[in-house]
Amino acid sequence: MNTFLSFVIKEFQHVWRDKRSLFILIALPISMMLLFGFALSNEVKNSNIAILASSFDQDVLELSDRLDQSKYFTVNKRLSSDKEIDTYFKTNEGRMVVVFEEDFDEKLSHGKMATINLIADATDPNTATTMVGYARNIIGAMQKEKLGELEMPYTINVENRMLYNPQLLSAYNFVPGVMALILTLLGAMMTSVSIVKEKEFGTMELLLVSPVKPLMVVVSKAIPYALLCFIDVLIILAMARYVLDMPMQGNLALLLILSILFIFTTLALGLLISNSVNQQQVAMFISLVGLMMPSLIFSGFMFPIENMPKPMQVISNVVPTRYYYEILRSIMVKGLGFEHIWKQTLVLVGMTTFFILLAVKRFKIRLS
Repeated sequence: MNTFLSFVIKEFQHVWRDKRSLFILIALPISMMLLFGFALSNEVKNSNIAILASSFDQDVLELSDRLDQSKYFTVNKRLSSDKEIDTYFKTNEGRMVVVFEEDFDEKLSHGKMATINLIADATDPNTATTMVGYARNIIGAMQKEKLGELEMPYTINVENRMLYNPQLLSAYNFVPGVMALILTLLGAMMTSVSIVKEKEFGTMELLLVSPVKPLMVVVSKAIPYALLCFIDVLIILAMARYVLDMPMQGNLALLLILSILFIFTTLALGLLISNSVNQQQVAMFISLVGLMMPSLIFSGFMFPIENMPKPMQVISNVVPTRYYYEILRSIMVKGLGFEHIWKQTLVLVGMTTFFILLAVKRFKIRLS
């Protein structure tokens, strides 16, 4: 036992002396959270729009002011003809044009009916859809105020509710996604590189002739990175709460326990990679490309899995990040308990066990 502890302490010393790796382990989670939180947010804010109206009467001006004063839009131009719409979009002056029909005020006051067309630049369809939705809500709020208590012969009121994330904040989606991605990359990459480094320097044989069994050698090299990955989890959760103002809806202890399980999964993947290559660059390439792309595509973080073709949906079932991402969303956003995520947990336990057994087996066979 004392020999094993000596190996663990030695690995901690190696990690501490390698300032570059230590910087990656600590700085990468912080930088990615800040980048996704403030630079890569998919929320629509302060988007430039134009107003097209034949005359800017009271109702037109009132609605224009409401759009401009919201946090979503900035009215940067007034148009007077349909021909200016094409030029407005081609010069990239804005993303949407609000078109009021001719004699809008008169038709709204006397006929109680008027038309507004929302023309959006759909080169980015998600942004266009979001902008139109925001504008419709603002117009609908004004319409309700105008109607007041006016009795209509036939009225249909359409109401909508956004569960779990009523403000449609992007942090509720990307915090679990970034958390899963970071743990996948750091756990697998740093573990695989550390073992392959021993191979390149020719020190692995010295470790194997020591009294410690090969399994203990593997475990001793993984423990420091497991602890550092857990520290990354704490950093991400702290930033989500105090920097991005994302509350924790579920049980924090349950989240931390299942995060430790996923850390073991990524470390097992790193050990498996290290047993298949002999160069640090190759191990890093496999970890970055071979794990990052499936984690982005098949986890459900960037793209909904149900929208994918059936073969790709089948492939997503063997990506561990998918199950951890579902666990994070269920606990952090929905506030669900273990009874709702036991299936995902069981899959991660099975994957972790399989990867560890396969890594140890390949390790022994290769060195026999």
